[in-house]
Amino acid sequence: MSEKTTRRDMLAKLLLGGTAAASFATREEKILAEELETCSEAVLQNTNWAKLADLKEKVPVSKIGNVEVSRMLLGGNLIGGWAHARDLLYASDLVKAYHTEEKIYETFQLAEACGINTFLTTPSVASKLILPYREKTGGKMQLIADTGNDDKTLATDGVKRAIDAGASLIYVIGNVTDRYFQREEQKFDIIAQCLQRIRYEGYPAGIGAHRIEGCKKCIELGIVPDFWMKTYHHLGYWSARPGQPEHDNIFCRRPEETAEFMAERKEPWIAFKVLAAGALKPQDGFRYAFDGGADFICVGMYDFQVVDDVNICTGILNGNLNRKRNWMTANV
Repeated sequence: MSEKTTRRDMLAKLLLGGTAAASFATREEKILAEELETCSEAVLQNTNWAKLADLKEKVPVSKIGNVEVSRMLLGGNLIGGWAHARDLLYASDLVKAYHTEEKIYETFQLAEACGINTFLTTPSVASKLILPYREKTGGKMQLIADTGNDDKTLATDGVKRAIDAGASLIYVIGNVTDRYFQREEQKFDIIAQCLQRIRYEGYPAGIGAHRIEGCKKCIELGIVPDFWMKTYHHLGYWSARPGQPEHDNIFCRRPEETAEFMAERKEPWIAFKVLAAGALKPQDGFRYAFDGGADFICVGMYDFQVVDDVNICTGILNGNLNRKRNWMTANV
């Protein structure tokens, strides 16, 4: 057998989990394997694709509504350029410079090869990325998109923008839920209208929040989503400084209260900011999220972190979790 054939077989097995070695499940996987074949062994050792050899297993998949979603989602802040970097002023410009179109496509391809099938971002970012990515590469990365921040268009144009950007799931962004709770003129009826419109269009409808008070207010008013997007991380890192003025350094102020709230809910929960925007190690943040009851975790990752993070995630899921909340969705 030639060296080229051997490498093709190896790549096919790698991408498809050891099955169907002579064929490829998607056009994206075929493109990826052919791209790898053109690299010398020396180049492969210095590329992020080489890390695929370390992949232990793909992320398991479950369902939210009728949409199959991987237990780990790819967060959009790093790709979109919103780096939560405490007082580092250059970080957002740095991540935007790193994430060229080519690098973003590589990240999506690598994530898909590891079983991550869903990406979270805003419609404005997604409209420039997701549909072109699918068209150019044959990739199938799904999208969770929000409906924006404008009260007047949240349930109309906001939903339409998410659909036009290629969303498979749509949610009310956490900034809206937080704002409605915090200000004197609460407008939770707009959230209810938005969920109704999303469902009318045939999509699972979610509610996002950084503050658990907004989630509680929704339930108090009878506003129940199809899924939750709620921040969740512990406060055991040095820059958290609970009770002191915040400087882009804390994203889940009441983690215990969040876990208690979710323990009473039957809707699937996607926990995001599980690493407190990079302040926690994945081994710590992922376990804390799943132990606390999250059904899915949303994680912002650079391409060179994807394989390692997936291995950590699947290792935790396959191990002994100290979890009191039942899984709200089964693996498929």
